[in-house]
Amino acid sequence: MIYRLLALNIDGTLLQTNGKIHRSTKEAIEYVQQKGIYVTLVTSRSFPSAKKVAKALKIKAPLVTNQGAYIASSEEKPVFVKRINENLTYDTVRFFEALPCQIRLVHEQFSLANKFKIHNDLLAKTVFTTGDPMFYSQQFVNSLSEYLHENPVTPSKIEVYFEAERDLKDAKEALEKMYTEIETIELDPLRLDIVSTGASKLNGLTYLGSQLGIKLREMVYIGDGLDDIPLIEAAGLGVSMGNAPFPVKKASDWLTRSENEHGVAYMVMEHFRKQQPIEFLRKMKIIKR
Repeated sequence: MIYRLLALNIDGTLLQTNGKIHRSTKEAIEYVQQKGIYVTLVTSRSFPSAKKVAKALKIKAPLVTNQGAYIASSEEKPVFVKRINENLTYDTVRFFEALPCQIRLVHEQFSLANKFKIHNDLLAKTVFTTGDPMFYSQQFVNSLSEYLHENPVTPSKIEVYFEAERDLKDAKEALEKMYTEIETIELDPLRLDIVSTGASKLNGLTYLGSQLGIKLREMVYIGDGLDDIPLIEAAGLGVSMGNAPFPVKKASDWLTRSENEHGVAYMVMEHFRKQQPIEFLRKMKIIKR
């Protein structure tokens, strides 16, 4: 099979546990792009945060961000945007304010969160450490619902960080019964993402592929999270990282090394060195476009 697009998750895939991109990974991404293969990022991160990573890797293709709710190569010209409307945002925030959790409304230009003190030490280290650029406004308020009453917001995603796994399970079940206009995505036992119905990493990547004239079977996807499983299963070649949990590995066609063992670089160099450049394949009429 000839693959024309490589899609990558960021956290736990491209980035090492120290938050950095290894030189071998940068070289591998450059190598595959030189062969005429599109490279994109598919992430739960905000667009400015993902764009920072894309810039380091010299990726110019549109990025699938905010769990597929925001696709763009530049903030000025988004390819696709799916937002949660003002009233639903307000109602959802009111629902979560009854629970001990931190709530973050994510927009491509800013984020807005409540001032909830996280008591789980491990969780506290992960909240708001997703590498957002310094110019990306992050505002904290005492009461999100009071703020939204005067200043309505239409985020493309709502992030919720819990202290107890039981609270996440209960909240997810309740929201799914109350609303059909939003979907809940469980990233881990303490993290829940809320997006507008129809928004997902898989739908976002499918949409981007349709814009580029590339089918899912012509794509390679590399990921490590539970929310990556649908993409790993749908892509022509689904790859899981060595650090991925068992359900992710089980869904994959190919298992690479962990993020600290430069799993992306290893997989890319092992597989794509066998594939001729896209332009050569066109000249040989092996592919038509």
